[in-house]
Amino acid sequence: MVRTDFEIRHLFISAGHNYFGQHGKPPGGHAIIEVARIRCVAGKGIPGDRFFDFKKQYKGQITFFEEEVYQDLCLQFGVWDRGPEVFRRNIITRGVRLNELIGAEFEIQGVRLFGHEECRPCYWMDLAFTAGTEDALKGRGGLRAEILTDGYLIRSA
Repeated sequence: MVRTDFEIRHLFISAGHNYFGQHGKPPGGHAIIEVARIRCVAGKGIPGDRFFDFKKQYKGQITFFEEEVYQDLCLQFGVWDRGPEVFRRNIITRGVRLNELIGAEFEIQGVRLFGHEECRPCYWMDLAFTAGTEDALKGRGGLRAEILTDGYLIRSA
């Protein structure tokens, strides 16, 4: 198991899907809400989030995105009016290379997780952030993980 000591900068949940399952339709209008802490339920996900208890051993029970990637995109595209929530990931991190957690069991704030795969960017990213975002995110779209133990994650102070 990989021990991690990275910052949690933001925590987000959303009760509904805006892009997932919306191909050929306009995006949904479900708000993504920033919270101070989230409850992690082993094998199910985050209560109140759209993927909670979605299906058994779902690889995306919780998702991560690097704040450094977000800041790079802001600089690259000159976009300053969109926050990191537009990427619809649950946890915005600082100080970790998420791709290094693919295929690894890791722990953060006492919660054990398994990093399954990259959150591959899709064409919706061009709408959510700006044109060109999908291509700019290839290889750094975030991490999809499975929750292995119950616990809480809180924003770093």
